[in-house]
Amino acid sequence: MEMRGKRVLVCDCESTMPLEESKLTRACKAVGAEGEVDLNTQLCRAQLGNFQRAIIGDKPVVVACTQEAPLFREIAQEDNPLAELDFVNIREAAGWSDEAAAATPKIAALLAAAMVEAEPTPMVSLASQGVCLVYGRDEQAIEAARQLAGRLDVTLMLSRPGDILPPQVMDVPIFKGTIVQAKGHLGGFGITVNDYAPATPSGRSTLGFDAAKNNAFSECDLILDLTGGTPLFPAAEKRDGYFRPDPGDPAAVQKALFDIVDLVGEFDKPRYVRYQADICAHSRSRKTGCTRCLDVCPTSAITSAGDIVEIDPLVCAGCGSCASVCPTGAATYQYPAGDSLFQRLRGLLLAYSEAGGERATLLLHDGKHGNELVGMMARFGRGLPAHVLPFPLNEVTQVGIDFLAGAFAYGADQVVILADPKKRDETDGLKGQVALAETILSGLGYGEGRLFVIDDADPEAVEATLYGLATPDALIEPGSFLPVGGKRSRAFLALRHLHEKAPAPVDHLALPAGAPFGTVQVDTAGCTLCLACVSACPAGALLDDENRPWLGFREDACVQCGLCKVTCPEQVITLEPRLNFTNEGMSAVTLNEDEPFECIRCGKPFGVRKSIERIADQLAGKHSMFKESGQIDRIKMCEDCRVSDQFEHGKDPFKLGARPMVRTTEDDLRERELELARGMANGAAKPDPDSGSQEH
Repeated sequence: MEMRGKRVLVCDCESTMPLEESKLTRACKAVGAEGEVDLNTQLCRAQLGNFQRAIIGDKPVVVACTQEAPLFREIAQEDNPLAELDFVNIREAAGWSDEAAAATPKIAALLAAAMVEAEPTPMVSLASQGVCLVYGRDEQAIEAARQLAGRLDVTLMLSRPGDILPPQVMDVPIFKGTIVQAKGHLGGFGITVNDYAPATPSGRSTLGFDAAKNNAFSECDLILDLTGGTPLFPAAEKRDGYFRPDPGDPAAVQKALFDIVDLVGEFDKPRYVRYQADICAHSRSRKTGCTRCLDVCPTSAITSAGDIVEIDPLVCAGCGSCASVCPTGAATYQYPAGDSLFQRLRGLLLAYSEAGGERATLLLHDGKHGNELVGMMARFGRGLPAHVLPFPLNEVTQVGIDFLAGAFAYGADQVVILADPKKRDETDGLKGQVALAETILSGLGYGEGRLFVIDDADPEAVEATLYGLATPDALIEPGSFLPVGGKRSRAFLALRHLHEKAPAPVDHLALPAGAPFGTVQVDTAGCTLCLACVSACPAGALLDDENRPWLGFREDACVQCGLCKVTCPEQVITLEPRLNFTNEGMSAVTLNEDEPFECIRCGKPFGVRKSIERIADQLAGKHSMFKESGQIDRIKMCEDCRVSDQFEHGKDPFKLGARPMVRTTEDDLRERELELARGMANGAAKPDPDSGSQEH
């Protein structure tokens, strides 16, 4: 069978999956497959020749098995190194289930989704020379440093050491100190240390140290933290090159020692997030607007950099929370890159419907925690229900409103997000997006009970939840629109489809505070049309007209960042989170307008009538420059006429008079001599400088 130009090989894993060849063929043809399904029973063993023949051609090959992927890759490397291979799991995802007999539409959907080509993710490089800092408190740290010394360039630092017996051989440099600040990443850590001092060689029964100093700085490639105290970094387990095992767990310590020695050399890391500074709504003119990405980043990889933010790809751990909450799409998740993820989502759900599937539940999960739970349910439990479609992601926290809305718009009846309970502190952004989606679905009449977040590690509990989900009353009619454009474009395409098919459509839907959609309200009585808000708007939602005093607004562009509100000098702007499903929301509307003020001297329009009249009323007779009759008229003149009138009728404000002469010591002496001369001419005696008195 071929699908989208790829050869597809299906195996029922020694008849452990009740697959019907004819039924599966019909389902696959419904989603665009060509030819009959060649159903294998033991593709990795007795029927390996079928795989070998398939890879000889020039067509890419998709194998419906992930367990034996290493074997298939090894065979392909020998027989055809240029063969393009991909793998999809239909066994744990569909075939090993109490409802496997009804899972044929799901299998066809999984195969269709596997046909979507994933765009490669850009990479960044890290380099480590093996310079390692072992940071501990006692003999355990000394022993760990010794074990690593043969493989790495090791320095040992003891924080507040007690009575420690000096080693007979100083085979690693030993210092004391407490790290007060740490930054960086694998291959580029920087630490600031207080109470820093090297060990003295003369210690007899107790390890001694030289005089300590503060604010010492050092760099290293790797850090092994055996202090058992507060981690040096937020989300420490996500910091590449930083190991922090429990000192009380010998197995964990040994695992860390085993893993750390491999981190020498150059390493490629995905650039998880793409950032477009030109559409960032963080700040304008020292006024802070959106801080959503800064608020949710668990590793502090995102920092403020004036009007924009900076994302350090070497620190970023790829949770995707920043992309999920970004209202403009300035931060986009790209693992995989481009719109591959949305294309796969669309392919999965539409194929499920076309193959005869009904009431799909989309199960979002990550590659590690989720795959393990799905596998455990398939092997030891009932497996996934036939209508539950697993959809693996790198991290479930990358899911935003655009993805959730798209899932429902493409026909998902429910969406279940399987979160890792070890990462509960990273799900605030995700839960906010889920709450927003629930508000929208409920407001459009789709009812409750369509979105769930499960953060349980017990496969039996997860399985019971999936089988116990109540079917919603309203059926969502799937759309087939392409996920074109950026985040907001995809979101609006999905939301408008949901509105069009909604049981209870409304023109305007109120949203909770912080939602990335909405309008602005302007108190026109106080607005002077200074247009500072237009300059501050990063999304182009606020508009002006160079030919007239006018303030316009396009609602579908507004991200509710609040920069217009904090920038407005008159404080007359308020935000209103909402969704506007009318055509008005997609076009410019007038918020405020006024007549231009015409110069009373030449008639040229030069300002806003309301503003000029207000300024004139406030200054007339109150300001020193406008106390005389007729002076206030200059406010009502254009810039050219104002200058002309000033020089024609007014006092020159720039005329300061003659420049005063500079006095010197010679000037003072000369005046004194003149004064004495005048006194003598009048008959006065010359004063005796030694007597302190005058003779008469």
